[in-house]
Amino acid sequence: MNRDPCRSALGRDRHARVAPGGAPAATLFGKGSLEGIALWMLWLIACAALALSAPAAATDPSFLLTATARDFPTYFPTQLGNGYVATLSAPRGTEDNLSYMAAFMDYAEGDVSRPAAIPGWSGIDYSTGTSSSGHFWLNQVALDPAVFGDYRQVLDLHDGTLTTRYRYDDHGRATRIEVVSLVSQASPHLAATQLSITPEFDGEVELSFPLALWAPHQPRFDLARLTGEQMQEAVAANNLKLEPIPPATPDRAPLWYHGDTHVLDAHGDAKGLTLSLDGRAEQGLSMAEAVAVALPEGLAPSGARVYRSPWRLSLELKARVRKGHTYTFGKFVALSREGWGGDASADLALVRQARANGFARLRADHVAAWHDLWRSDIRIEGDPESQRMVHSDLYYLLSNVTPGTAWPSGACGLTPGYAGHVFWDNDTWVFPALLLLHPERARSLVDFRSRTLPAAEARARERGLRGAMYPWESDPQHGTEQTPHPAYVLGEREIHVTADVAIAQWQYWLASGDKGWLRDHGWPVIHAVADFWASRATWVPERKRYEIPHVTSVDEDYNDVPNDTFTNVSARKALQLAARAAAVLGEKADPRWAEVADKLFVPFDARAGHHLDFDPSVPHDIDSWGGSSLPMLVLPSLDLPMEPGVRRRDYDYALAPITQSHRDPNSMGLAPLAIYAATLGDAAGANAWFQRNLHAGVMQPPFNVRTETPNNNTGYFITAAGGLLQTIEYGFTGLRLQPGGLVAAYPPVLPPTWHAFTLTHVALRGAYYDITVSRDRNGRVALTRRPAEDRP
Repeated sequence: MNRDPCRSALGRDRHARVAPGGAPAATLFGKGSLEGIALWMLWLIACAALALSAPAAATDPSFLLTATARDFPTYFPTQLGNGYVATLSAPRGTEDNLSYMAAFMDYAEGDVSRPAAIPGWSGIDYSTGTSSSGHFWLNQVALDPAVFGDYRQVLDLHDGTLTTRYRYDDHGRATRIEVVSLVSQASPHLAATQLSITPEFDGEVELSFPLALWAPHQPRFDLARLTGEQMQEAVAANNLKLEPIPPATPDRAPLWYHGDTHVLDAHGDAKGLTLSLDGRAEQGLSMAEAVAVALPEGLAPSGARVYRSPWRLSLELKARVRKGHTYTFGKFVALSREGWGGDASADLALVRQARANGFARLRADHVAAWHDLWRSDIRIEGDPESQRMVHSDLYYLLSNVTPGTAWPSGACGLTPGYAGHVFWDNDTWVFPALLLLHPERARSLVDFRSRTLPAAEARARERGLRGAMYPWESDPQHGTEQTPHPAYVLGEREIHVTADVAIAQWQYWLASGDKGWLRDHGWPVIHAVADFWASRATWVPERKRYEIPHVTSVDEDYNDVPNDTFTNVSARKALQLAARAAAVLGEKADPRWAEVADKLFVPFDARAGHHLDFDPSVPHDIDSWGGSSLPMLVLPSLDLPMEPGVRRRDYDYALAPITQSHRDPNSMGLAPLAIYAATLGDAAGANAWFQRNLHAGVMQPPFNVRTETPNNNTGYFITAAGGLLQTIEYGFTGLRLQPGGLVAAYPPVLPPTWHAFTLTHVALRGAYYDITVSRDRNGRVALTRRPAEDRP
């Protein structure tokens, strides 16, 4: 549904002059008539007035997430980001928060690569001045509802803004405070915070506009060298524990610390109210930041100075304020890194221009960009709670991926979670969720694999194999293997990632139909992956079949098994896709691809009539977090063909170890179960697994931050967010990408409490559709598709 009646009436081409009903304005009002022109102008004025008032009034409640003072003890920060830059939040709205840039990594000697924390730019500090009790700064005052009265912080997912309001009482000197923060979707190098203060006193106040220069993280561990036992000893020796500290510290925080950015040069101009710096990540890329501060109109600070210490570069100022008057300050920030933007002088020019344009302009452009993204949405009728979860997951995905680049998605987005490394999550979990709704962002994820193909080919050569062997944990900049040494076995054996990469490439081709892309980007990857599997599989003469030994299963507790079913099925599909890609492009397929694919062993219990998780010689007896990897066989991009009876028996066989496990439910594993039930036509079962994502404790309040499990606090886990969205996009719709397009592979299902749902503005081979699943009066569920109401 188009929420902007003026846009709907005036037409979808923002440059066209079209009147209500699609008729040209001159035709509707009388060609060339003064009356017509006057009416046209009145129409434009009315629409402009509506547009100015629309954001607050038209925002669907499912886009609004709110924190109150009750959340202080358990506050789990949200994220503001545009895929290039992201920062965390904090309760006051004025704190210095950790911030990261895409693929900007620290490469310390002996360590794995990790996201380098850039100088914190979000903070603005405030003091009401000297009182009889001493000098207090807002950001150092303990969070107490008696001090922070009428507290409310709202994350607007639709607008991409965070707004914080409260009455700050500093020993009898009270100030009404409002803070609005954003990371621009329209101008990716820019971010901004606007602070409005309304003092309830006359007097002098102080403000500080800093860049926080984080001290190098201590302790640092040689994770590229330490064994698992040595790592445990080192953690204990530093009086640390591998367990979560509430509310938001993950269990592996002692190992997932941020990397370092060294400030090389820094400047401040007190008269021009600007700051700028150049820096470099540890043995990594260069970067830059700049700040420009905007003062309230008519306010003349009594003093402004630049302050510099090893930990802080800031503009400090004092000003006299009057009771009941509102004073609004703006802090404009520009950020860049090597290969994306310029240096400090270029960033300084950007923030000066942004300040000249004003915060309202920056915010309006940013909000318009977010609204444009939300044209592609999943809209649910009849279940507000599920709708809010879906919007939350989409928001976090869009905040952590970029359009038109070759930068990937880390498992926890632009945070230090999993050290910012790139897993199969990028290709199998996040990519398919974006592909139909935001193909320009999805392409960045598969283009990362094309860009880093040389690194994958080098890995294969080092092991005496052909083709390309993609890392289990890839560095997002260089594509090199970065698995910590204690887990090195995963880097060597959890090789299904290489097949996952090729399958994603093919999925992009199916969705885009872009033959030029397939030739230049997808085909080289798919070809190299097929060569890898043809050389990695082993011919076993006595069984007359190919096998793949020494593999880590998707269920990683089984870290050295032969013939992992998910791995072998994925490898077979990658080999088959290579032959198909060759046929599309008129290239010659290696005949060995078909030979290995046709004779590759897939474990199956013929007597019971279902697949096994791995070779029958391996006991399936560990109480593992996964329980069974068989549900992964129906992931939409893989979707192993099988008879309905086998599919049913596989599901029943897999449920026993999953439901009987004593391990915390992993939010990553819930989506395949919901999708699996949907392929069986089991709407109630699909909905039950879907609802576990709501009620399993993996959505952390107040901002619906998804964690890996209920108890490990591994947040911003966009892997599982992608899985949840795939549940609806492919599971409930029954749709799959095939050579014939987006086809109905299974009947659609609709959760019992939902009236309907619609995928809006779905992109497929240059066309756009709205796809709806609904229930008629007789209770029959049907899928319909039609040209999108809101086209580009």
